[in-house]
Amino acid sequence: MVNYLLKKSYQLKDLKEIKFKDLWGDQGVFTTMWIYGVPPRILFFKNHINNLVKSTKAYSIKKSSIRSDILRSIKKNLNSKKKYNHLLRIALTKNTLTVSLRQRIKPKLNFNLKLVNLKRQKPEYKNLKYKEILKHLSKLDNSKSDIGLCSNKKIFETGTSNLFFIKNGMMLKKIITYWSIYYQVRILKI
Repeated sequence: MVNYLLKKSYQLKDLKEIKFKDLWGDQGVFTTMWIYGVPPRILFFKNHINNLVKSTKAYSIKKSSIRSDILRSIKKNLNSKKKYNHLLRIALTKNTLTVSLRQRIKPKLNFNLKLVNLKRQKPEYKNLKYKEILKHLSKLDNSKSDIGLCSNKKIFETGTSNLFFIKNGMMLKKIITYWSIYYQVRILKI
């Protein structure tokens, strides 16, 4: 399972620290960002935060200072002198904001995609209804495998990657999975 280097939970109303709660399966949203270097930088930071704030509205997580609260909790939990190569996760429900940090797994060259018959709830949002996906991912070596979520004989997304479909001519189709958090591209023929 995941080995957290940092895990903190806060009451959303006043940002007072409370006992850590993972929040997987709860009614809420999250984002996971690659944090790297000294001082720490976060890849596609503005996009992640904007999507997270947009998702909070769809899940009726209402607080006028939500963006600044998220930014404050990130800043509070990062060390500007530490060299990072980690994954930073921010999760929110109506009552709780969590910050967690775990080591980034470096993917191996022989990477593969295992197809599973599963469709995420409300896939337009990064919601916390991920337990079924995590169950599948926990059975794999995540340095060389991911899952492809399929429904009605169509691949919609993966557990931890982004999918781009490219048609190259009439005969050849390729799936390219781009691990934005890893800066690596994998090409799989189907």
